Parts: sequence; C-alpha cells; structure tokens
Amino acid sequence: MASPTTAAPANPRSRVILASLIGTTIEFYDFYVYATAAVLVFPILFFPTGNETTSLLLSFSVFGAAMIARPLGAIVFGHFGDRFGRKATLVASLLTMGVATFLIGCLPTFNEIGVWAAVLLLVLRLFQGFALGGEWSGAALVATENAPKGKRAWYGTFPQLGAPLGFIIANGVFLAINFLLPHPEGAGQRSADFLAWGWRVPFLFSAVMVVIGLWVRLRLVESETFVKAEQKGVIRKFPLGTVIRHHWWHLILGTFIMLATYVLFYLMTNFTLAYGTKATLEGAEAAAEAAGTPFDAATYVPGLGFGYTDFVLMQIIGVVFFGIFTLLSGPIADAVGRRRLLLWVTGVIIVFGLSFNLFLLPQVDPKFTGALVQAFLVFGFMLMGATFGPMGAILPELFPTNVRYSGSAISYNVSSILGAALAPIVAVALWAAAGGSPWLVGLYLSAMSVLTFVALLASPETKDVDYNADLGVGVTGSL
Repeated sequence: MASPTTAAPANPRSRVILASLIGTTIEFYDFYVYATAAVLVFPILFFPTGNETTSLLLSFSVFGAAMIARPLGAIVFGHFGDRFGRKATLVASLLTMGVATFLIGCLPTFNEIGVWAAVLLLVLRLFQGFALGGEWSGAALVATENAPKGKRAWYGTFPQLGAPLGFIIANGVFLAINFLLPHPEGAGQRSADFLAWGWRVPFLFSAVMVVIGLWVRLRLVESETFVKAEQKGVIRKFPLGTVIRHHWWHLILGTFIMLATYVLFYLMTNFTLAYGTKATLEGAEAAAEAAGTPFDAATYVPGLGFGYTDFVLMQIIGVVFFGIFTLLSGPIADAVGRRRLLLWVTGVIIVFGLSFNLFLLPQVDPKFTGALVQAFLVFGFMLMGATFGPMGAILPELFPTNVRYSGSAISYNVSSILGAALAPIVAVALWAAAGGSPWLVGLYLSAMSVLTFVALLASPETKDVDYNADLGVGVTGSL
C-alpha cells in the first residue's frame, strides 16, 4: 500500500465539491419546502384556529421545534462522525432527512384526523431537525479536510452554497405547481387544488433528490486528515465529553459567532414571506366586506399585500445574490482571514437591522413599495452570503480533528435554537406588537448581531490552523 506522503488524493476535488454541495442542497431543499408550507399551507390545513396570527404562530412553533432536535442530532451524528468517520454519518443523515420529508407529504390533515395531524407533523419535523443536526458539519468537514492548502474557506463555501440552491429549487417547485394548477377564482396564491394535494408534491419529490445524493456520497472515502488521526491513536471513545471538557470556550464562541447568521437567514426567508404576502389593512377590509364576514381592524396585523408568486420571485432574485456572495466570501476569507471579514459583515448587519422601516413599509405608489422591498431582499441576501460562506471554515477550524465533527456540529446547532428556532416566532410577535410595523423585528436582528460581534472579538483568527498538525494529540485522559 502506498504511503500517505506519496499516494494520490483519495477524493478528487470534483467529487469533494459535488458531495459537499449536493447533500446540503438536498437538506436545505427539504428544510425550505417545510418553511414555505409553514407559511402557505400548514396554518390552514394543520392549525385551523380561526385566527390567522395564532395559526401562523403555531405553524412556526412546529418549524422551530426542529431546531431543538438539531443539537441532539449534532451530538449523535458528531459522535459517530468523530469515532468512525465522516462518510457513513453523512449517508445516515441524508437518509433520515429524506424519509421524514417524504412522509410529511403523505400526512393526513386536521380535517381528517384532528389534532393528531399536528402531532404527526411535529414528530416528522423533529426527525428533520435531528438529521440536519448532523448534515452540515459532515459536509463542511468533507469540503475543508480535503481542501488544498490556502483554499479551505473557498472549499468551505460549497456546502454553504447548498442553502441558496435549495431555496431556489424548493420555491421553484412550489411556483411551478401553483402555476400549473387551475385557479377558478382568480390567480390567488393558494388554489383549492394546491391546498388539496398540490402542496404534497415538493415533499414527495425529495425522494428523487435523495437517491442522487446517496449515489454521490457513497463514492467518497475518508479524508487523509481523519485517517491520520486514527493512525496516531487520538480518536476518542466519547468525543462529546472531550469537546466539553477541553474545548468548552470554543463551543460558546462558535455558537454566538453563528447567531447573527441564523437570525438573518430566517428573517429573510420565513418572516419576509409571511409579512410580504399578508394582506394590507385596506385589502383585508375589502376581502371581509366582499365575503360578508366581520372584520376587526383594531386586532388585524397587516402586511404588504403581495401575491405569493410575485413575492417568491422577488425572494429568488435576492437569493441569487445570496449564492454569489457565498462564493465570493471564500477567497476573501482565505486572503484576509475569517474573523476580520466577519467583523466587517456583522457590523453592516447591525446597521441593516435598523433600516427595516426604510424598506418595508407600504408606500403610496405600489411600484415604489415593490422597488424598496426588492432592494431590501437583495441587500439582505448579499449580507447573508457574506456571513454564511465563511462559517464552513471558521467553525470546524475552532476544533482539532478528533472532535471537529462534534464541536462544529454542536456550535452550529445550539445556535439554531437561539437563532433559527426563536427568530420566526419572535418576529411574528414583534410584528404584531408594533401594529404591523417591522421596526422591532429589525431591532431584534441588530441586537443578536451585537452578540455575534462580541463573540468574534473574543475569538482567535483560524486562517492558518494546520489540520494535519491539529489532530488533538495533546488531549489526554480516559476519554
């Protein structure tokens, strides 16, 4: 057998990029499919409370419940990824996510089985979160542990690119279904056929994508870095104990470094979709009058009144910039350092949070409203790419090889509770508290970004960390 110093790379670069990209694309596709349905479908079919805001909050609560399951998935998948390797763990996480998503597309609704529909939805949502808890870190490690010298952040952007690609594919499927189904009562955002069965198609379609992802990932072999850690005898029997005992400070730093990214991410996707497609006060009054139903203007929380198709197309335009800036952030982070780049980007996010009322309030001219909202989405998603891209490098670099999967996964997913799980719920509550104005939602983003800024100030620069030397050899003890 060839020695490690003379053998060719076990994983060709094209395979590394494809395996890290396609898996996270599928995972984020599954996640976005749920996120879209959480706004458009589930409040009506699974949580019919009679109050739109309450139904939306219940739907977002189940969405957020998955974030609570993600740290558990991080612990379980991180344990096996650090004990036995990255490949099998990545295959297992992808299968779990794919099966849960497919089964959501088969669920009966509230009208068919009552409250059990919501219970089953919650259970499958928890499995989705559990799977995603192990997916991201494994994909980031496949990319960065196989990266050429000096290009680790660049390679680390490819699993991150799965987020914008998954968004575009998921919402593209929803748009196609909505476009193809008949709308006998006009081009509304939710036709009868869409609510009856059309919403299920994106969930069922995930099975096709999972098969493709499995084919790619099964062709991977372990990285040279992990193999070297095995040869050195530094693999821990209980990686979780090791990472908590010896690297607890980096766990905390990683969690808060990711916080602003998560909050921005879900505000730009979930909240803006809910806020943008909710009827204006005038529109809701007119609809109630036409339907002959009572309307209480004092309790109604207005939105911008965009149609679903129009607003999702606006989001997709913004997400294109998300993808572009995700890729651009990698070479910049390799050149100037992850910490320096993220400090600048986080500072801009703080200012961006204070600008919500400048962009997101309805104007006299509807075209001007549309232009302002589109500018908001483009700028917000540009910031999203600039902050999300370097995370594929900085979080794994905080930890040595023998606990890298566990450490980066726990930081990434505990942050999901503080950021992603709470963000949609907090945003809807603040939106209602401000009487339909988004200014409190923007202030919330700025406050969370300040915490990230402080964590970055307290963290080391990881650009020059040597993966081959940072195996965890110095960690001793019974663990």
